[in-house]
Amino acid sequence: MGRTRAETGGRRLVIVESPTKAKTIRRFLPPSYRVEASMGHVRDLPASAAEIPAEYKNQPWARLGIEVERDFRPLYIVPSKKKRVVSELRAALKDADELLIATDEDREGESIGWHLLEVLKPKVPVRRMVFHEITEEAIRNALQNTRDIDRHLVDAQETRRVLDRLVGYTLSPLLWKKIAPKLSAGRVQSVAVRLMVLRERERILFVPASYWDLKASLAKADGAAQAFEAVMTHHGGVRLASGRDFDDATGELKAGLTPGKDVLLLSEARARELASRLRTAPWTVKEVETRDGKRTPAAPFTTSTLQQEASRKLGLSAKETMRVAQGLYENGYITYMRTDSTNLSREAIEGARRAVRTRYGAEYLSPAPRTYASKAKNAQEAHEAIRPAGSEMKTQAEHGLSGVEGRLYDLIWKRTVATQMADARLRFVTARITVGEGEDASEFRASGRTTLFPGFFRAYVEGSDDPEAALDDQEQPLPELARGDALRCRALEALGHETKPPARFTEASLVKLLESEGIGRPSTYASIIDTVISRGYARKNGAQLVPTFTAFATNNLLEARFAQLVDTGFTAQMEGVLDDIAAGEQEAGPYLERFYRGQEGLAARTQRSLGDVDAKAISTLSFPKWGEFVVRVGRFGPYAEGVIGGEVKTASLPAELAPDEVTRELLEKALVAGNADDNVIGTFPETHQPMLLKSGPYGPYLQLGDDDQEKPKRVSLPRGLEPSAVTYEQAVGLLSLPRTLGAHPETGEAVTAAIGRFGPYVKHQSTFASLPKDEDVLRVGLQRALELLAKKAARNRPLRVLGAHPETGDPVELHDGRYGLYVKHGKTNASLASGQSPDELTLEGALALLAEREGGARKAAKPKRAPAKAAKGAGKAAGKAPKGSKAPAKASKGRPKTKGATKASTKQLEAFLDTLSPTDAEVVARLEGMRGSAPQDLEAVADAVGLSEEAVRAAHKRGMFKLRMAFGRARKEAEPVAA
Repeated sequence: MGRTRAETGGRRLVIVESPTKAKTIRRFLPPSYRVEASMGHVRDLPASAAEIPAEYKNQPWARLGIEVERDFRPLYIVPSKKKRVVSELRAALKDADELLIATDEDREGESIGWHLLEVLKPKVPVRRMVFHEITEEAIRNALQNTRDIDRHLVDAQETRRVLDRLVGYTLSPLLWKKIAPKLSAGRVQSVAVRLMVLRERERILFVPASYWDLKASLAKADGAAQAFEAVMTHHGGVRLASGRDFDDATGELKAGLTPGKDVLLLSEARARELASRLRTAPWTVKEVETRDGKRTPAAPFTTSTLQQEASRKLGLSAKETMRVAQGLYENGYITYMRTDSTNLSREAIEGARRAVRTRYGAEYLSPAPRTYASKAKNAQEAHEAIRPAGSEMKTQAEHGLSGVEGRLYDLIWKRTVATQMADARLRFVTARITVGEGEDASEFRASGRTTLFPGFFRAYVEGSDDPEAALDDQEQPLPELARGDALRCRALEALGHETKPPARFTEASLVKLLESEGIGRPSTYASIIDTVISRGYARKNGAQLVPTFTAFATNNLLEARFAQLVDTGFTAQMEGVLDDIAAGEQEAGPYLERFYRGQEGLAARTQRSLGDVDAKAISTLSFPKWGEFVVRVGRFGPYAEGVIGGEVKTASLPAELAPDEVTRELLEKALVAGNADDNVIGTFPETHQPMLLKSGPYGPYLQLGDDDQEKPKRVSLPRGLEPSAVTYEQAVGLLSLPRTLGAHPETGEAVTAAIGRFGPYVKHQSTFASLPKDEDVLRVGLQRALELLAKKAARNRPLRVLGAHPETGDPVELHDGRYGLYVKHGKTNASLASGQSPDELTLEGALALLAEREGGARKAAKPKRAPAKAAKGAGKAAGKAPKGSKAPAKASKGRPKTKGATKASTKQLEAFLDTLSPTDAEVVARLEGMRGSAPQDLEAVADAVGLSEEAVRAAHKRGMFKLRMAFGRARKEAEPVAA
């Protein structure tokens, strides 16, 4: 790379956000440039009271972190976890003659750059580098075309942050008081929740309708082998009813449609009778219509369309998509991944057209370069679309990418190259077919499609073993048909249909709607959905986002008192204001003043709501199909309420129950079962205690002994075992766990089987191995257990030991796991970067990955030195204890050391569940057997809360840590202070 004028003389410090991005950029800069990472933002608003500086703690606005009386001035602090990063950047700046800010080119990146200047206070010249891809040419251009920090972009990002803090910190305490602890409201999050709740309401109120038609398998009567399908469209000259003819709210035909005249509603009996009679009747082609059409390629990816396509084709969540795309960008494979633009640069268009001409031939090129305009409201169009970086348009294979990174890159490559390809030319054929006479006269329709020229379709089969065969598989041809052709019926069946309620949102469809309404921005879509799930407002059921009862209650309050805040139009208007601020066309102060203060401002309306909102009414849900019963949302989840036997009864409902699955019968059954006496299975043979079959908020379980015991033993029923099917032997077996299977042949120590918080398992010493789903913990034998333990031990072996960690001396290892290659040190795992070769990985590279994973820009620390020897006489001067006597114990800070302090019990920790987020609290309660229920296994909890098993493990670990911390703080406050 030739040196530019900007590269000659002096030392320069370049600051980016992440170590991966820094590593890539270093490849394109000369040695006089030092590239360091800020690890994201170095300043933020205080996240807790502990982070508020002492001089501001008594200010009335301190909790908000925003000085509302002085133009909504934010109070910024350097979080403790970022102080080391800031120190290292300051040290690096001392050796520099110039500072280059090379953070991302969006508002977030501009804000990070501005905060860096505010904290570092550089005394050397500062320039802003901007690029949307990390290639040699892009970095060269960025160096030659630097600018200053754009304060308008910073103001827009700051205003967004202030708005989000005002909404969250003002409304969330209201939700805690009126509904349940640890809930949160958000400027965009609450709109997303409302959209899901509205869709679920439609599903609850939906009344299905049934209708019938006939489907035939036909072939030409002259013996041609090709069969094709046709569907009945008319009978007796009247069109058959289809799903679009029914009213979702009533299940009846829509108003204005006259049965028998406008549409015909076939009954099951009539449909089956017709199928029997028409099967042997003569079938004739009445008419054949041929129409040629074309398909044009879709626009290149924006953030939202990439998330939608990755969800549809790869099964990735929005968060996973952005994580993988971030890695591809930082390693120089794709352009910047947060964009709402569909523009392609001239360089990209020329590169894509060269790739098309080289791979497929000139006939596959579009006649002229294609350009696309964004369809999203409030699109900023500031960046390019997401595309392969550079102009070479290398494929996934040419880059050597594999795994999920390779699959996502392949999606982006195909979409980009396809934009510059010719239209696909298609031929559509529709045949109308008659059968029967008189009252049986019916008409069927058959449709086919053939490809005259594949055009851009060819790019989408790139990478197939046989692209031509893959294209042929997309064909849906009809045989050559002509008017008057006789056909034979090979099969004819009556088909029943039922109208479907509106589909729930998936992550992809919710992002699509948010974007189309102008709500949120490319940088926020993934975090919006992640927050909605983590706060307990939705669960994932497969790809579906299922709103919880808590979402309904929260939305009830916000719709009743803060309708504007959850209105899509108002929220989109706020995004427009932020765009105006970014463009320098509006100031933030007056807008924030109108939004927050005054009689109709957010602060005043929230204060009024604290006094006059009826918490019980807000948390009560009722729908016509639930009859006289209601569902209420309480501190520990949803419960049913209604009159049973002349008395008002309540009963917990499973937290995973979807609102649209609730019926009157289900609520009545829950109330009866929840208030019934415990079912005694029998007496436990060893202790003679009763074995009780009980029902808790998380399902049925067995309990040994009565409730008056301090902590009776409880075991959840294994999945698939119905309460009514539990036998005496099964109850004894489950309550007897763990079972000893025998001695291990190598150690002589016991091998056991049991059920733990992560499901059934076998154990030897400290090695645990999960039982497969189809194996019974009460039946597994020693030999099978040894096989499972051996496989687990083999999986735990590293591929390579890279060396000893310089701080601990423990090994740093390379492993191959479920999600690919990773390095491991102690309990910390860090995935290898996209395209990173395991063969070339060094100990230093592994330490950098581990440091990034732990959240700090830590460099490999030097080995700790041994303490220096004491100077002569130091012991005496310090009052060293005489030989043979004990030195005095070190004084504790403020309280005596608690002798024999015991570990907190589950019951003690349960008292602090309210300090956790709703999702973490539910995970911990289910796995640990809190809230009056038995412990559940990992798989059951993952299904119940709609998270992956890995996410459940992480939530459990995080939640238990927070509970122990809360317990420790409470115990410390309760203990007497030493005199």
